[in-house]
Amino acid sequence: MVKPDLLEILRCPSCVREKDGMLDLVKDAWLVCRDCDRKYPIVEDIPVMLIDEGDKWLATPVDKLPVPPPGFE
Repeated sequence: MVKPDLLEILRCPSCVREKDGMLDLVKDAWLVCRDCDRKYPIVEDIPVMLIDEGDKWLATPVDKLPVPPPGFE
């Protein structure tokens, strides 16, 4: 699980320059941006904060996000 103090400082790399880019922890396996809705997987307690990775999940509703994230089992 991602530590709470790390969650406080992490921001969406796509939004951080123009918006807050705040992230919400979802299903203990994803970080979801409040501004753009990009979803970043958490793999072995490490958030994969690549914009390309977040883009892959834009169309996926939060309640449909797989746990664990595919390709990272």
